[in-house]
Amino acid sequence: MNVSEFLDLTAEIVPNRPATLFEGRTRSFAELRDRSARIAGALASLGVGKGDRVAVLDVNSDDYIAAFFASSRLGAVFVPLNFRAKADELTFMLNDSGAKALLVGPAYRDLVASLRSGLTEVSQAVSLGEHHAGWPSLDELIDAAHRGGDASPVDGQDTAMLLFTAGTTGTPKGVMLTHESFSSYLLSNVEPADPQVEERTLLSVPLYHVAGMQSMMAAVFGGRSLVVQRQFEPVQWMDLVERERVTRTTLVPTMLKMVMDHPEFPQRNLSSLEVVSYGAAPMPLEVIKRAITSLPGVRFINAFGQTETGATITMLPPDDHDLTGPPEEVEKKLRRLTSIGRPLEDVEVGIVDEGGVTVPPGNVGEIVARGPRLMKGYWNRADATAQAIRGGWLYTGDLGYMDEDGYIYLSGRAKDFIKRGGEMISPEEVERVLQSHPAIEEAAVIGVPDPHWGEAVRAVVVPKKGCVLDNAEVVEYCRQRLASFKKPESVIVADVLPRNALGKVLKRALREQFGESVRF
Repeated sequence: MNVSEFLDLTAEIVPNRPATLFEGRTRSFAELRDRSARIAGALASLGVGKGDRVAVLDVNSDDYIAAFFASSRLGAVFVPLNFRAKADELTFMLNDSGAKALLVGPAYRDLVASLRSGLTEVSQAVSLGEHHAGWPSLDELIDAAHRGGDASPVDGQDTAMLLFTAGTTGTPKGVMLTHESFSSYLLSNVEPADPQVEERTLLSVPLYHVAGMQSMMAAVFGGRSLVVQRQFEPVQWMDLVERERVTRTTLVPTMLKMVMDHPEFPQRNLSSLEVVSYGAAPMPLEVIKRAITSLPGVRFINAFGQTETGATITMLPPDDHDLTGPPEEVEKKLRRLTSIGRPLEDVEVGIVDEGGVTVPPGNVGEIVARGPRLMKGYWNRADATAQAIRGGWLYTGDLGYMDEDGYIYLSGRAKDFIKRGGEMISPEEVERVLQSHPAIEEAAVIGVPDPHWGEAVRAVVVPKKGCVLDNAEVVEYCRQRLASFKKPESVIVADVLPRNALGKVLKRALREQFGESVRF
């Protein structure tokens, strides 16, 4: 099934319902379908056809969404680019993907113009907005072209989207997600549009990230009106929730914390919110506990996945966020709040050792998954694909363990595990303890070279406002709560932790800055 047909279906069921609300402009589902068909015609006039790549460099907008469905309608491959990427990274991604057309937002036109001499594949840049320096505007192309027709027939395994990984190590890898990657998730986990049910989703997560794309597509198929925010900013986010009576949203932990930390938060009326999904980075226990208390009546969902899985593969549902009941039940739920929940019914998830053998409950291993919505492979990276997909299973690179009830707990990335004197130490386990310290705002743990143990544990911590940390006291705090070999051997106090746009701590940057040997 071509994913553009999900928009067509919703436009038949609720044609007049608002589909996108963006900076004063509202488009119904029928109008969004028509806009995407017209953009498809414009792209076709540039020679874009089935299998060609269409790249977009911009912040979130209603035309960004329409362009995705237009690309899919033609059977082309949509390539959303990280607008925070550097010039060299953008050049690599555009050349590696072989993008034929590039749609560029106003803020990035000068940057793209400076790259043009190094772009080997892009035949036409198109301005999203007014005409620019010889580039046609999207509206000009639409006016001159015929409206696109019905969705192009596709095979389920045809690539619908090429999402580049963050590129925290080496060059970015393009993840090939198919039409089936998205359709299998939507059909299994999202109720289709209902004329009797109206909801509004606030889209703040960037559309170049799989979480943003998943949230957008779920809203379209579910007939939920999309309130589109260009980029997350906490005051504007609260404004949009209040004014548009938003019922659903997806946030990464850093975003949720920024909202709750803002001085205006206690005075804001966010009572329309019914569901808040979170993910993309580990959620500190204290942050989600505070959110549950501060946003009463909201149903929280922890959705875990990665670019390579195409969408969510495990979920911690609202019931596990309900901290009421007998003390033993609350204690169990508090423990589960540190998990990523259980596998969804339409995907298989397991924990295996280095030989690919399933490990018993409680034992740490690599998280593997299989099912129709996982990535097809890495673009132009046969070796990397063969390493990631083995025997039909995707090896995620995430380490974790499963308890007796099927809940999965992350232990960190395989490459981030610390090997100290033959013992394996999970950075996330140590980070959870550090983040429970009353004077620590944020914490990250890395391994550093040690001539005696091979590697030693180093903590990089950000103190809470007005607090002064005693390094020896922090080490002792951890020693009392962890096996002695897991405690930090050194503590670095920092003003901030380096993070990517979705709040993930950049461990490579920490190792570059603070990774010198413990002792000489």
